[in-house]
Amino acid sequence: MKSPDQQTSTHQLRADCANCFGLCCVALPFSRSADFAADKKAGTPCPSLNTEFRCSIHTRLRPSGFNGCTVYDCFGAGQKVSQITFGGEDWRRHPGAGPQMFTAFPVVRQLHELLWYLTEALTLAPARTLHPELRDLLAETEELTLLGPEELVALDVPAHRQRVNVLLLSSSELVRAEVRGTGKGRRPKDRRGADLMGARLRGADLRGVSLRGAYLIAADLRRADLRQSDLIGADLRDADLSGADLTGAIFLTQPQLNAAKGDGTTRLPHALDRPAHWS
Repeated sequence: MKSPDQQTSTHQLRADCANCFGLCCVALPFSRSADFAADKKAGTPCPSLNTEFRCSIHTRLRPSGFNGCTVYDCFGAGQKVSQITFGGEDWRRHPGAGPQMFTAFPVVRQLHELLWYLTEALTLAPARTLHPELRDLLAETEELTLLGPEELVALDVPAHRQRVNVLLLSSSELVRAEVRGTGKGRRPKDRRGADLMGARLRGADLRGVSLRGAYLIAADLRRADLRQSDLIGADLRDADLSGADLTGAIFLTQPQLNAAKGDGTTRLPHALDRPAHWS
């Protein structure tokens, strides 16, 4: 169970579209595919974006062929760039700010995703010895999100991400080490980056398994036990999580769940929501 302070922190890392100028609908490009019904260039407003910076087809994105929009999450970067980086000046009334706003947004989005992981890592009791370093890096990452537009664009995000990843990986190993000690001779496999597309893993015991960056597209994970598994970066598109137990799964995000399938019996971590399109 996460503490009240942690719940507040993760709440701040959720998208608040009411305080954003539709940045994800403008800054990001997409191509006609199974996820998008049309092409759109970066920096060009989506035709469905209305004058109030809202999606005019929000309630029917999936039947309209825009599944990709339903799985996206900015981790709260949109409102930060809109209200803090640019002080509430929107790109329609201040078109000169548009190009900088659209290039700064993806950078802050990446930093906010790192904030989500670092915040979660601070709730992991087995990683308590790393908490001081995690707090320092969390504070540093938060400071980076407050940089000005030009400084944000010049930021070496991959280098910073690598520093964060070192701590997240160590945190993961400490959590999963406890699982290894729960069964005689049990040592979960490391499936990091594994190609598990369409894999038949129904009812599989995946407790404590590293699935970092694994390709689980359309995998059958019905009733699988994923407690304490590391799912950072795992591709769960169309993976069937019906009846699966994800309580205690680490570094799982809302976009990953949104891209997957599930039902009312799927057990989720406290900080995440059951996607509306799940059965």
